[in-house]
Amino acid sequence: MVTEQELRKAVESILMEMGGGGAQALANSDHSGSAGSVGVNLDGVLPDLAAVDLRSVINVPNPHNLDALKTLKQSTPARIGVWRAGPRYLTETLLRFRADHAAAMDAVFTDVSDDWIKQNNLPRFKTRCDSKDTYLTRPDLGRLFEAEELQKIKNHVGGNSRVVIYIADGLSTTAVTTNAIDTFKAICDGLQRYNIKPASPFFVQYGRVGAEDAISEAAGAEVIVTLIGERPGLITAESMSAYMAYKATMNMPEARRTVVSNIHKGGTPAVEAGGYIADIIKKMLDHKASGLDLKL
Repeated sequence: MVTEQELRKAVESILMEMGGGGAQALANSDHSGSAGSVGVNLDGVLPDLAAVDLRSVINVPNPHNLDALKTLKQSTPARIGVWRAGPRYLTETLLRFRADHAAAMDAVFTDVSDDWIKQNNLPRFKTRCDSKDTYLTRPDLGRLFEAEELQKIKNHVGGNSRVVIYIADGLSTTAVTTNAIDTFKAICDGLQRYNIKPASPFFVQYGRVGAEDAISEAAGAEVIVTLIGERPGLITAESMSAYMAYKATMNMPEARRTVVSNIHKGGTPAVEAGGYIADIIKKMLDHKASGLDLKL
């Protein structure tokens, strides 16, 4: 008969195996595939697998060319060399996949919190979508506003702003709450060098990229900029983009838009992206063009 102490030890052993999974940091590893260096803490809680940079993990036991594998993994966040247990994934690999998938789902289906909007002093406006489900199933409504809502946006922006920059949730609330404010501040700092002052920012709930066309027409802006969360993947749920257009109009060709994408800590950092976007805005104003008509 198995005693409670023996059962406890067996459970602890399994947890340790799940927590480590044979992963070792690249900087400290000269081989891999052995019992891992990451285990449970004193409370028996597993570490956050999603917080581990996959580029720093080697799971292949005794790789033929470790240096080449390290170089390859450093060049991409893709799941390379995750190894296996027979024909199946390692436990840690499977758990990491599910954790990343859960993060992507949360980014899509979670609304930006009221606290975040209030904390950043952002007036909130809403497209014709009445819920997240409507937003996901009716992309057309995420590009449109009720007339009363458009008038509120126009009143907020005022009639003298050449540049209007706003934040929309898009398909990743995580991307917006992580990157939007730092990006906006960096844009403002960059525009200040050119003596350009954008309109006061605001937040659009359930917004698609095309919503900027309706806002641009209503506000009479020369340049409109939307900071919006992109569809998350299994690499990151934090990727944000900036979509820009000169004198955007409803139903205009997408070729008239300029975009800076992949704004996140593993891509283009928010502050760096903001400075670059400011330079693009200045070029749009100087050349009175955007999209394919603007040479960057």
